[in-house]
Order: sequence, then C-alpha cells, then structure tokens
Amino acid sequence: MVETTANAELLNDQVVSLLVQPLEAASVVLSSGPRIFDTSGVLRIPKLTAGHTPGFVAEGGLIPDTADVSFDEVTLMPTERRAIKTILRYTNELVRQSVIGIDAVLKARLVKDVTDLLDTALLTGNGATDSITGIINQPGVTTATLDISNPDSLLDAIAALNALEVNPDRWLLSGADFAALRKLKEGTQSARYLLEPDPSKASTTRLFGIPATVTNKLPAGTAVLADFSNIAVARDVSPSITVLSERYAEYDEIGLRVTTRYDLGLLHPEAVAVLTPAAP
Repeated sequence: MVETTANAELLNDQVVSLLVQPLEAASVVLSSGPRIFDTSGVLRIPKLTAGHTPGFVAEGGLIPDTADVSFDEVTLMPTERRAIKTILRYTNELVRQSVIGIDAVLKARLVKDVTDLLDTALLTGNGATDSITGIINQPGVTTATLDISNPDSLLDAIAALNALEVNPDRWLLSGADFAALRKLKEGTQSARYLLEPDPSKASTTRLFGIPATVTNKLPAGTAVLADFSNIAVARDVSPSITVLSERYAEYDEIGLRVTTRYDLGLLHPEAVAVLTPAAP
C-alpha cells in the first residue's frame, strides 16, 4: 500500500514499480524497441555522418590515409525540456471501503493517464513550448505514401527503407487504417481476405511479415514504419511520486503528485518512414 505520511517522497524502487516499469510496458512507443537512455541531464549522442570508402591495395602497396570521417550528435533532454506532471486525488473512504487492492487501481489509473499524454507527444508532438517533437514531426525522415485501398503502398514503404539498407521491424498505424486494410478482399467476387486469408492464423498482428502495433495516438491516414533501434528516447533518472496527505485534508482526500521527463530523437532519421496520403 502507498504510504500516506505527510508529504512523503516514495522510494526509488516504489516509483519504479508504480510508474516506470508499467509505463514502459503500456506505452506504444516505449514497448516497440527504441533505445532508452536514462539520464540525469542533457544527453548528447554522437553519430557518424560521413565515412570513407576503402579500396583494394596490392601487396606492399601504400594504404591511403587521406580519408576523413565526420560526426554529428543528437541532443536530448535539454534543460528547458518540460516535464509531465499530474496530481491524482482520491478519498480516504475509497481506501477504507475498496474491495480490491487500491494500489492496483491507482497504478492502472496513473499509468494510463501518463501513457496517453506521453505516447501522443512521442508520436505526434510538435515541440512547441519546449515539449517533445514526436516521430512524425522529426526532420529528415523517409517519406512515403499511405493508400489504405492499395497494400502496394505498404510494400513501397518497405522498399524505400530497404533501398537505404534499413530493415524495418515495426509498423505503427491507427485502428481505422488497420481495420480498412484488414477488410480488403482478393477481388469483387471473392470474400477471401487479402492480408490474412485465414483468421485463425492471426495470432500476431503483422503486415507483410512485419509486426504492427495499432494505436489511436496516430491520426487516421498517418503510419510509421521504422527500425526502432534508431529511435532514441531519453528518460529522466529521477521521476518522482509524492504523497500529498495534507493539501486536500479539508476534503478528506489524498493526492499523488507525479513528475517525469522524457525526450525523443532519431539517431538515423532515414531509418524511419512516415506514411501519409498522396497529395490531391
């Protein structure tokens, strides 16, 4: 049970079990395999932007040493990056009268509230007011066309990444788009589904062999195909959950104040394809 001593700061392992681990499991983005970096401050991740071309050298020949390499960096979690903050209030009657563990209820509510906001930011955030710039608004991504009436558009997106020596490992798309794709038939005279003819085999959601995650945090008409190992997420090492036992005393309520910070960047933007409808 969550301790309710005055203004008590929960211990790190309590915060991890109540928020960090459940959040990573529940979040569409965090559970899709990005590289998560725990950081206590500004995080700078170096990346190679240009290398050199080796050549064949004869025995005893001079090996060229004129090649230069250049580096850039992805900067995450700048000091001005805003945190996700919320206060969850509940009554003492709820604690006393609950017939199921109140901890489980509070954790589920807390994780859902934070996950909804975090996933929306990680996917579609525009970076305004020092917030997160989401995947679909990151610069330099590979662009492709999404035509939910024609599955060839999905194959074209895969081909675009393959041409860059990228092997994508995850689709993200809205529920409406996924349902429309799943309803496609082989032809006007056939009731056989195009993407998965045998519903009994649909134990894992896949599109052309690549796992797909359905999320309504993405708008209909926009999809993401990526090698998620090239997506970097910075996570503040010091999230906090503080019990506010006195602030709402006149209401006989207790508050849980939650603070956590995240940021997102792309190590190789070209390894992420953002699919949108073709221009009219």
